[in-house]
Amino acid sequence: MNSPAKSPAGLRPFLPADTPLLAEIFRASIAELTTDDYTEAQQAAWMASAGDEAAFGARLAGELTLVATIEGAAVGFAALKGSDVIDMLYVHPAVAGQGVGAQLCDALEKLAAARGATKLTADASDSALGFFTRRGFVPQRRNSVPRNDEWLTNTTVQKTLSATRGSTQ
Repeated sequence: MNSPAKSPAGLRPFLPADTPLLAEIFRASIAELTTDDYTEAQQAAWMASAGDEAAFGARLAGELTLVATIEGAAVGFAALKGSDVIDMLYVHPAVAGQGVGAQLCDALEKLAAARGATKLTADASDSALGFFTRRGFVPQRRNSVPRNDEWLTNTTVQKTLSATRGSTQ
């Protein structure tokens, strides 16, 4: 009955009142979608970065953050840092694989191009690396990131943006 393939979610700007729900989406996404690539201790350390919701909300507010909604309910979010870095892209596990992440990423690519960026970069978790490479991002380097007493690995990926996109709305 539902047709999630074409345009599953609406997109809107982040509002400060979104912070608690987006922190929960962040934690649920890590807890349920990264179990094949990270240990429980690594996941807990990663999720702890949303433990201070005021700081988490300030981080989202300090970037260009989009919220994906289905029937008015937030189901994911993505943040563009500066003009050319995807800082965060998370979807609720209940909608994983339904195109919400792709829709958020498409929007950030267009916004980055509109801001004059020629390349877009992200630090992709091991769980998200395939998502980014399928979208044309190319791995640049592996990273080990300290979080509390744990080390998390990710891969910096980069995509060259089309020069003809983003000039009109």
